[in-house]
Order: sequence, then C-alpha cells, then structure tokens
Amino acid sequence: MLQLCIIGAGYVGLVSGACLAKLGHHVTCLDRDSARIEGLKRGIMPIYEPGLAELVAEMTKAGRLRFGIEKDDAAPDAVFLAVGTPPEEHSGAADLRFLLAAAEEIAAHAPPGLTVVTKSTVPVGTGAKLAGMFPSLRFASNPEFLREGVAIEDFLKPERIVIGTADSHAQGLLRRIYAPLTERGVPLLATGMETAELIKYASNAFLATKVAFINQIADICEAMGADVEEVARGMGLDSRIGSRFLRAGPGYGGSCFPKDTLALLHTAEAADSPPTIIRAAVEANTRRRTQMVKKITTACGGSVAGKTLAILGLAFKPKTDDMRESPAMTIIGQLLDKGAIIRAYDPQAMEQAKALLPGEVTLTASAEAAMQGADAAVIITEWEEFAALDMTQVKTWLRTPLLIDLRNLYSPAEMAAAGITYISVGRPYAK
Repeated sequence: MLQLCIIGAGYVGLVSGACLAKLGHHVTCLDRDSARIEGLKRGIMPIYEPGLAELVAEMTKAGRLRFGIEKDDAAPDAVFLAVGTPPEEHSGAADLRFLLAAAEEIAAHAPPGLTVVTKSTVPVGTGAKLAGMFPSLRFASNPEFLREGVAIEDFLKPERIVIGTADSHAQGLLRRIYAPLTERGVPLLATGMETAELIKYASNAFLATKVAFINQIADICEAMGADVEEVARGMGLDSRIGSRFLRAGPGYGGSCFPKDTLALLHTAEAADSPPTIIRAAVEANTRRRTQMVKKITTACGGSVAGKTLAILGLAFKPKTDDMRESPAMTIIGQLLDKGAIIRAYDPQAMEQAKALLPGEVTLTASAEAAMQGADAAVIITEWEEFAALDMTQVKTWLRTPLLIDLRNLYSPAEMAAAGITYISVGRPYAK
C-alpha cells in the first residue's frame, strides 16, 4: 500500500484520511491548528460525524493513521490538499489563499515529480493554475462527494470516483490508491482537471436547484390546495427525475451548496457565461428563509412580538453539528428582529450554537425544556428525535398546542386528531 499525506484535518481531510487508511494505506494528516492535532492524538474529534471517532481510533491503533503539525522526513507517494476554500465576503468567489499557501510550502520541500491531489473544492482552472505556478510537481483533481452524516459510507461505498489530470503518472497513482474500491466495481471516471473540477460544482449546483425547485412547487401546492409530498412522490417515480432532494422545507444550507453555487456563479460570469438557472436557485433559496419566517408569523396570529418560540433543530441537517449557512440561523435572526423570545435545542449542535447565536437566545438541554410554556414549537432540522415526539406530552408542554413543522415530519390528519394545530410546508391543513 501507499504512503499518503493529507494537508488539512478538517471535515474533508479527516474523513478522507481515516477512510484511506481503512483502504490499507498509511496516512499522515497535517494541520496548522495545534490544538486540533493534539485533540485528534487523544481521540477528540473536532466535528461530529457518525462513526468517525471509532474509525479514527481503529486506524490509529492499527498504525495506519497519524496526525502532526509539520511534515516529517518520510517522502509520501502523494499529497492531498484538503484545506478550506471559503467564499470571499463580497464577491462569493472561492478564497484560495490557504490552498496556494499549502501548494507553495509543498513545492519548497518536496522532491520533483511529487503528485499533489486537490481534494478541496476549487474553481475551474485552479489545477492548471497550480501546475503553471509549480512546474516541478504533478497535479491532479480528485473532488469529494461526501454528505455530512453519512460521509464514511459515501467514501467507502461511493457511487463514483472522479480523477482529473493530464499526467499519466498521477492518474496511475490515483488508480492504485482507489484500487480497493474499483476492484469491487465502483466506477472511476478519468478526465482532464478542468472537467473534474466542474463535475463537483455542477453536481452541487444541480442538487441545490432541485431543492429550490421543489420549494417553489410547495408554494404552488399551498396556493392550489395540493400536497407537495404526493407531488414529489409522483415526480420521483420517474427514473429520469428520481426522488432524492425533492423534500420541501426551509431551503438548503451547509458548507457545500451555498458556497459552491456562489463560486460557480462567479466563475461562470467571469467567463462571460451567465448561469441564469443557478442564480435563480440561489436567489430563491435566500428568499426561502424569509418565507418561513412569514409562515411562522402568520401561524402565530400575525405577530411573534413577545411570544416564546421553541426552535427544534439548529444544524443544517441531521447527523451533523454543522451550522454553517443553516436555515435556522437566518430564521432565528429574523424572528428576534420581530420581537420573538427564542428557546432553542439541537441534539448535536449546542456547542457551535453557543458561539454562533445571539446572546438573547436561550439554549436548552432538551426539546422538552425548549417547549415548556412556549407559545409554539418550530421544527427546522429533521432529527429522528423530533419525528418521534409524544404529542400528548407536547400538548402539556406548550402554552398553546401549535406546532410549525418546516420539515413535514408528521401527518396533518394525525396532528388534527391529536388536537395539535399543525402547520407544515406545501400541504393542506387538516380540518
């Protein structure tokens, strides 16, 4: 097996490193954050991802995964770049400072011909730019397609592997790295670097557009008395469309869709190829949060001023503690501006919430504590825990039995039978 080095021990780097070690390679994860590295050496994960702590512990014990701040003298067969490429504040373009700094440091110390693989999501043309800046190195693109909450399964049982490079040696090396997967039948697509870079952006932009589309269909359903759940089911049975990402709700969030759609917009416009469909999806998603605030306000009688709202769910999706671009952040902020009193709970994101939410938000230790005496409960994240609430208890906890479910976790008819005033997304109210 191969000796691999990963620069960046964040979400992508840590999951990729642990999974590459699981494939049998020897992996060193490097990061300039000394506190993070020391924590990882002690088994403390900087993120919540199901199964990750156990996999890291297993691979560390096996001697195939280790962590450090600086590169040692051992020469790896390949170096993966998994550093952050956050959006620039004003333009939305991907900020490549950390990536370029890492590549420059590698070039200063690496032997000629070392293969450097970009795992970070980067604008189209970045690989060619790196190759031009550091001609002594071989460059390849290997975009990740990890979904938070199921990232380990996505890596070890992927639907496809994409590698982009014009260098035959780099391509052959990546084929060797992923041989344990391709030998089991996982498709591997070898392309040029620009194509591989665009596959990542195009995939996320398409899925983001799909989310924005079904949310607009939900609005039409509410206006016409149709049920978006049944509409989505009918659409999803068409194999050309598929059922995934056809769940109406408060809009997409997280570290990928918002950042990647903005970066693709910037790249396309710079190339004089305006992506009007993607821009419409971005704008629709931005409006979506305000629409949800209006829905909540209307359900509360036209005003939330002075009313206590129990917010259930802060992470942008279940099975993660990631609050980046979470719909909850915008919704809570707008509700506070309207005078609401907010109590909030999430099964995993409470530590992040302490740093990210305004001080006037009360964070509770449970869903029950958030709902006790509240005027309404609002489900924003579809955690399993929130899909299994005992409505008999909920009625005793809330001051008024009003449940605003932005994830359609319950049946309107069942809620009506339980005596709950139930507001969902894109579905008729039960009488």
